[in-house]
Amino acid sequence: MKHKTAIFLVIGLAIVGAMLYFIGIDEIIDALKLANFWFILAAVIIQIFTYYLLALRWNIINGIANINTSIKDLLPMVLVGMGVNNITPSGRGGGEPVRACVLSKDSGKPTEETFATVIADRALDTFPFLVLAIITIIAMVLYFSLNDLIVVILIASVIIITLAFIVLIYMSINQKTGEKITKWIVRIVRIFYKKLGPEELEEKVFKAISGFQKTMKQMLSDKKILYYALPLSFLIWATEIIRVYFVFLAFGANVDPILIGEVFIVASLIGMIPLLPGGLGAVDGVMILFYSSAGVSASISAAATVIERVISFWMTTLIGFLILPRYGDSVFDKIKNISTSEEETGKEIIDELDYIEDLDEYNLEDEENKS
Repeated sequence: MKHKTAIFLVIGLAIVGAMLYFIGIDEIIDALKLANFWFILAAVIIQIFTYYLLALRWNIINGIANINTSIKDLLPMVLVGMGVNNITPSGRGGGEPVRACVLSKDSGKPTEETFATVIADRALDTFPFLVLAIITIIAMVLYFSLNDLIVVILIASVIIITLAFIVLIYMSINQKTGEKITKWIVRIVRIFYKKLGPEELEEKVFKAISGFQKTMKQMLSDKKILYYALPLSFLIWATEIIRVYFVFLAFGANVDPILIGEVFIVASLIGMIPLLPGGLGAVDGVMILFYSSAGVSASISAAATVIERVISFWMTTLIGFLILPRYGDSVFDKIKNISTSEEETGKEIIDELDYIEDLDEYNLEDEENKS
């Protein structure tokens, strides 16, 4: 973990500590003592079930891309990716390159293909989130007295995520757009990394993006995405909300699931802003603020948020990093490079493309030896 990430993590914890202090540590502890263990256990089980659903969705996507995997193999990869997401200030996207790297090593497939399945998986998670976020923002503007700045930030966040989603899908299916993006990437990389000539550099980048596009097109044209993976994405978001509902039941607070869904979506939206690792501090604050504004006592709102974050954030992070060593030092290196400086960005891209090329050559030699 780089020093910058550690500093942000400490800042996030300090924010959480300050909020709990002003609410009243004693009151929160008293509320925690009254919590029903069985409802908390049910929330933990729901979270574990969510892990399974995430692995199942990714397995469906991998099957479409002709990458032979099993849920048993993908489950630890999902947990590692989620764990990395939680400790990197990357808009909850730091774990995606790690997932692609691990799947590439495990399946022997090129990184551009495994990265395409990871992006498709993320896109499937983003689509229902955008639908729910739009509905949530409309409802909150109508029923909550929100500050104008907060409303603007929420709307801008949804617009940015929507545009990024559209660009990603369009780039995946349109060859000319992919070529334009390839040239743009080459220009950016060339600024920082001049070891390779322009033609060789463009060839490497184009090869990687072409492989990515091919895999994405294959997945987007398959009806399994529409019939199985997309409904599964909505189910995953539903289980997340149900988990929070059970946490509140543990404190005897029968909070409207619709309210929980609204707050959860807004908190998730805030958590995607790449400032603090996993939105630590910001997400907790938003949840406590909105639940309190809706009539739930501050002590119960804080206690429920603490338990919810222990289950969804800390438990997930701990499990992910306990699993991480099984995948070797290269994955640790990938994590270190997620927060890399701009000066190193070009070199990182080239190194990744070299790895893709070496892996392709290795797979080709292996197939020739078998035949």
